[in-house]
Amino acid sequence: MDAFYSYLLPFILLSVSLFLIFRFHKRNFGASKLPPGKTGWPMVGENVAFAMSGPEKFICDRMNKYSAQVFQTSLLGEKMAVFCGATGNKFLFSNENKLLTSWWPQSMKKALLFPSFVENSLKEVTALKRSFMHDILRPEALRHYIPIMDSMAQQHLEAEWAPHKEVKILPLSKNYTFALACRLFMSIQDPDHVARLADSFALVTSGLFSVPIDIPGTAYNRAIKGGKMVREELLAIIRHRKNELLENKDVTFHDLLSRMLLVTDENGEFLNEKEISNNIIGLLVASHDTTSTAVTFVLNYLAELPHVYTMVYKEQMEIAKSKGREELLNWEDIEKMKYSWNVAREALRLAPPGQVHSTHKNPKYFTNPEKFDPSRFEGSGPAPYTFVPFGGGPRMCPGKEYARLEILVFMHNVVTKFKLEKLIPNEKIIFHSSPIPINGVPVRLQPHEE
Repeated sequence: MDAFYSYLLPFILLSVSLFLIFRFHKRNFGASKLPPGKTGWPMVGENVAFAMSGPEKFICDRMNKYSAQVFQTSLLGEKMAVFCGATGNKFLFSNENKLLTSWWPQSMKKALLFPSFVENSLKEVTALKRSFMHDILRPEALRHYIPIMDSMAQQHLEAEWAPHKEVKILPLSKNYTFALACRLFMSIQDPDHVARLADSFALVTSGLFSVPIDIPGTAYNRAIKGGKMVREELLAIIRHRKNELLENKDVTFHDLLSRMLLVTDENGEFLNEKEISNNIIGLLVASHDTTSTAVTFVLNYLAELPHVYTMVYKEQMEIAKSKGREELLNWEDIEKMKYSWNVAREALRLAPPGQVHSTHKNPKYFTNPEKFDPSRFEGSGPAPYTFVPFGGGPRMCPGKEYARLEILVFMHNVVTKFKLEKLIPNEKIIFHSSPIPINGVPVRLQPHEE
């Protein structure tokens, strides 16, 4: 899972998305030392129970039944332990390569990676080093992304929102976040090209966390096919860019793809095309589901809670009025969005894209946990390892700052243009790789007067 964790844009921690788990190998632990719990039926494990109850209830029920610290289960064809509470979070985030290592279930590797990488360890699959990712995701580098994010958000709202009286937030958020990732990471701007990639990724993400039975007609089989299409498309993109760089064409690229083609490892070797594809897949999968889910729930709460929307609108309009008519957002503007970011963090607490549920709604850590209250994040904020949508400690997601910028820029553009009226007050939430509002959060748009 390190590819997701490291290249994360956003939330993006599939180690966290997999419910803060790591694999227990029986050869390393005697049966007497295994945590309490059950693993369910062979192959199926407890996938059905997880799907029926959702991750929050699934985890809370087992915490109450077996242990509030750790329990065992079986999901995605793998036996695993789920660590719970702030202590469990700290243990996981502080002991990488000491007492545990990150991993991907075999079923995930089969869907996402080239066949030649499926049996490799996660360290071998992860070609790029964290130092490289930190370099391109540090605040100084991300400053240059803000005007592009702002410009693309404006264009997206003008084309996909403004012509309509009612829209569904979730599919439009997916369109925006995926298109932005394609633009920033690979300089792909053609809408048809972006749509082709997005359609293939939708197959992958919709079946990635299903029961791993690869027969025609199953969601997992569609994920396998979608992954193959994605890999083929990425290889074509990588080879085309490689040829452009080799031929020294009069084209300048400052995106992640060009950086990966030009970087060398500790032995001075360039990354091969499949290694680059593996890393881009980690980025794009994260962009397709987790970031769009975060944006969706932030806007969902703004539509649901008028008093919160009013406060965000006031803060964002002060920033908008300080700008020239055609002037794009910059780093200084983002730093002024303090209340808006508290709202976003509260949305991430209540509806974490990575489905971390052992602390976020625990009254031990958050008073009146079901209440939407951005003031929780004022001052020093929550206790360490209790609010973990981006991981924590040594395992803090390096894409956290990218996620913050993307969410805040989109919030700014939406609230300064529209007031949102939620059309389905108690919309049902289902769970795939992230929590999904079943109707896509339909809202009525009320444009602000110029």
